[in-house]
Amino acid sequence: MCQRRAIFKPMTDEERQSLKHRCGGSWKLVLRFLLAGEACCRREKSQAIAGPGHSIAVTSSGAVYSFGSNSSGQLGHGNTEEDWRPQQIRSLQGIRIIQAAAGAGRTMLISDAGRVYAFGKDSFGEAEYGVQGTKLVTTPQPVESLKDIFVVQAAIGNFFTAVLSREGRVYTFSWGKDSKLGHKTEPNDVEPQPLLGALENIPVVQIAAGYCYLLCLACQPSGMSVYSVGCGLGGKLGHGSRTDEKYPRLIEQFQLLNLQPMVVAAGAWHAAVVGRDGRVCTWGWGRYGCLGHGNEECESVPKVVEALRDVKAVHVATGDYTTFVVSDDGDVYSFGCGESASLGHNTAGEGQGNRHANVLSPELVMSLKQVNERVVQISLTNSIYWNAHTFALTESGKLYAFGAGDKGQLGIELANNQTERGNPERVDIDLN
Repeated sequence: MCQRRAIFKPMTDEERQSLKHRCGGSWKLVLRFLLAGEACCRREKSQAIAGPGHSIAVTSSGAVYSFGSNSSGQLGHGNTEEDWRPQQIRSLQGIRIIQAAAGAGRTMLISDAGRVYAFGKDSFGEAEYGVQGTKLVTTPQPVESLKDIFVVQAAIGNFFTAVLSREGRVYTFSWGKDSKLGHKTEPNDVEPQPLLGALENIPVVQIAAGYCYLLCLACQPSGMSVYSVGCGLGGKLGHGSRTDEKYPRLIEQFQLLNLQPMVVAAGAWHAAVVGRDGRVCTWGWGRYGCLGHGNEECESVPKVVEALRDVKAVHVATGDYTTFVVSDDGDVYSFGCGESASLGHNTAGEGQGNRHANVLSPELVMSLKQVNERVVQISLTNSIYWNAHTFALTESGKLYAFGAGDKGQLGIELANNQTERGNPERVDIDLN
């Protein structure tokens, strides 16, 4: 059964035995590790990424389309011209992409061969408002420093980048040292550094990057767990305090809640997890109601969202003070900051400059229910400097967009005086 899994197939016998040892000594544990990674990352399936001002869409066959802001060449088309029309990145023909990540002015793509391609700002640890890298890269280029690591996922924070290898090891770029952890100290640091500490011998299946912290979903013989590391302001590391963590630390609250984490999401300032039983937990800064507990309080340990107790969640996505939850029947709930219409609760007209209300508790996104399609993935902008937009991907491969569209990031042509779209509109790409 392991041999049917895509990332296991190309492994040598020696690599397979090493993975077996790392997972706990049995093929059953290896299979659980492989399946857990597929379940939380949409690996090798179609996906859409709502980046800061630009967007990436990956088809199920591994073709990549990009659109939106392009000031740093982050669309990968060999120029720096903004374009609302989704265009395929032609230079990648013959390369199957299985995962994408987007940061401010930067894009990273991962192929089925474990190679990482990057374009846009020429730096791994650029602050969004910072100085440009030494040069702009306007077409996908392989990241040479990662050529000896078979990568399956990348995550871009504000000051740092992290990648996950197929063996479940985490590496960081521009992660910083000591008190600067998670806040770039070496802006042009191009060498991957292994994340030291508790996770050195524990396989990780998913990574999620917030503004200045990192979450890791780990797979151990005893079950699934979440580790956090970086800046602890607002309680977003989930340990009951606001102190920084220099090394990954186990979030113990999930054991107390008897919850097996299956998917993890790191917003700029808050985090969320979906459990195997469908419960949703949130923690961190609670501004604008982004934790879904009916208030704007901070929570320094994961807390179950009681308003969703009758919903079996399968997917969660977080942004800058916004959260989306997808249920097992394809319904979508959102809560948090209502700016730029990115929550989808647009009952008012398309009034220009209309700052929509914040939502303190989960609300069903009726505009997506009217699409009459089962939603399987939500992606939303995870940046504090850009107006947010949101993508909803359906089971049949249709992509719907709403929120800010001032840079063409919705993939939809807006009228001259429009900067946002309040209701989901179909983007003209078939991702299946």
